[in-house]
Amino acid sequence: MPFIVVALVAVLTADVLLLVRPEQEAGQPVRAQATPKSTLMAQQRRQQPPPQQQPAQQQPPAQQQPAMTLQPVAPLKKLHKPNLFVLTRKPFTNELLQKVAKLRGVRALELADAASITLDGKRVQTLAVNPSTFRSYTPKVTASSDPLWQNVAAGDVAVSFVLGNDGGLALHRRVAGPAGTLRIGAYATTGFGAVDAVVSKDVGRSLGLPHDNALIVSAPDTNSDTLRKSILKVLPKGTQAAMVNPVLPQPQTRARSWPAGSFMTGEQITVALKAAASKLGRPYVWGAEGPDTFDCSGLVQWAFAQAGVRMPRVTHQQWVTGPQVPLSQAQPGDLIFWRLDPTNPGYISHVAIYWGDGKMIQAPRTGDVVKISPVHTRNLAGVVRVSPVAAAKVR
Repeated sequence: MPFIVVALVAVLTADVLLLVRPEQEAGQPVRAQATPKSTLMAQQRRQQPPPQQQPAQQQPPAQQQPAMTLQPVAPLKKLHKPNLFVLTRKPFTNELLQKVAKLRGVRALELADAASITLDGKRVQTLAVNPSTFRSYTPKVTASSDPLWQNVAAGDVAVSFVLGNDGGLALHRRVAGPAGTLRIGAYATTGFGAVDAVVSKDVGRSLGLPHDNALIVSAPDTNSDTLRKSILKVLPKGTQAAMVNPVLPQPQTRARSWPAGSFMTGEQITVALKAAASKLGRPYVWGAEGPDTFDCSGLVQWAFAQAGVRMPRVTHQQWVTGPQVPLSQAQPGDLIFWRLDPTNPGYISHVAIYWGDGKMIQAPRTGDVVKISPVHTRNLAGVVRVSPVAAAKVR
C-alpha cells in the first residue's frame, strides 16, 4: 500500500483568498520585526537622479508608477518561520495585535496590506509590505536578496516565480496595474500560498489596498492548528486564518495505509484522461481554469471534475490529494509534481497528469499549449495517486 507523506492540513494556505477589492481604510496599528547575500533574482535599480537634475522631457509619464526615493532597506539579520497567515475585514488595531502577541507560543508578528488586484490583465493576490521587516518571513533565498527588496522599496513589484516565468511577466517589463504601470523588479515566491505579488506600502497606498488587514504570525514551537483556533477566538468575526509551514503533532504525519476503494475507479481515470486530451492544443493562460484555456493545475482540476472528482485549485494543494508512489509505479491518472522555483526550492510549482508509457499531459507555460510530452525527472518532487475522499477535504 502506498503511504501518505504529508498531512492534508499542511497546505491550507490557499484557504485564505485575498478577495477584498482595494478600498481605502483608515487604521492606526503597529509594526513588527526587521531583518544576507545578493542573488540573481533581481538586479539593483539604478538610482534616479534628484528631480531637479532630470530634464523635463525625461520625466516619467503620469500613468507610470514612479520610483520611490526611500531609505535603504535594512539588512537581513534573522529569519522568522511564518506559521499562520491571518486576514481581517478591517485594519488591525494595537489592541488586536496585543491580543495575538499574548497568545502562547507567538514569537513575532508582521503586518501587511492584502488585496486582489488586476496586474497585466490577471487577477493577482497581492501584499503591500515593509521590505525591511517582511523579508525576514520569506524563504531564505528570497529573504537574502538585497537587490530584490531595494527594488520593491523603490516602487517595483516582485511577482512569484510561477506568475513571472509561467505567466509570461518578464523581468524589468512594465505591466498595467490599477493605477498605471508597474515594473516587474524580481521573481520572489513568498511562501504564502495564493499570494503572487509583493509591493511596498507606499505603492500599496497608491493602488488603494486596504491598510494593515493581514498579519503574519511566527510561532515555531506551538501547534499551529491550536494557535489558529485561539487566534480566531480573539479576533473579530469574519477573520480568516490559514496555516503556513504548520507545526503539527507527529501522529498527524505518520504513514497510513489506504483501504480498498480509496482511489479513483478505472472508469473515473478514463474519463479524466479523455477530458484532458480533449483540450490538446488549447493555450496556457496563467490562472485559467477552462474550458478553453488552462494553467497546469487548472487543467488537472477541470479534467478530474469531469470524472466527478473534486480537486483543489493550486499545485501545492493537489500535492496532498493522496499518497505518494514511486515514479516506477506510476499509473495513468496519477499526478506528477515538480519543484521548479529557485526563489523557494521547497515549493511545489508544476503538475502534470501521467498518461502512461512514460508520457504525461500538461499545460506547460505562457506561449505553449496543452500537450502530451515525455516525463522528465529534473527537479521532480514526486508522484501522487489521487484519492477522491482526500482531495475533497483539501482547502
